[in-house]
Amino acid sequence: MNVLALATEEALLALKIGFLVLLYLFIVYIVRSATRDMSEAPQESIILGAKEAAALRAEHGIVEHTPAVARFVVLESPALDTGRALELTTPAVVGREAGNGVPLDADEFASGRHARIDSRTDGIWVEDLGSTNGTFVNGGRISAERLEPGDVLRIGQTELVFEP
Repeated sequence: MNVLALATEEALLALKIGFLVLLYLFIVYIVRSATRDMSEAPQESIILGAKEAAALRAEHGIVEHTPAVARFVVLESPALDTGRALELTTPAVVGREAGNGVPLDADEFASGRHARIDSRTDGIWVEDLGSTNGTFVNGGRISAERLEPGDVLRIGQTELVFEP
């Protein structure tokens, strides 16, 4: 065998070993840099009981939002008795589905989930939920609107007047 061929094989072997060592060091570097951020700041989770959470909210002056009550009187409806007063704890959904806050199962022009009545910081709002026939306040079609006392809300064939 030739001395030159032997030296070439040894040089190639040394290069292969050197390449594998560099590849190994590169992988170690990637793994260490990926895990470095996780080891510097450990995450802690705190689970508070109801009493501790209430005390913490009171300490920081956080007022809990209690659901508002929206009062309506039925003017006309195929599903509800005329003159009936409805006191809804908001948010409430109005429509033909049975699980709604105001089920209008006999109103054929109301959608399953027709509109949502919700309390916000500035008052009681009604929002159309993509109904087929639309939601109306005082005769005008709306997508979302804040209600004023005396406003007439029409959902399907049901008309409700908003009272404070």
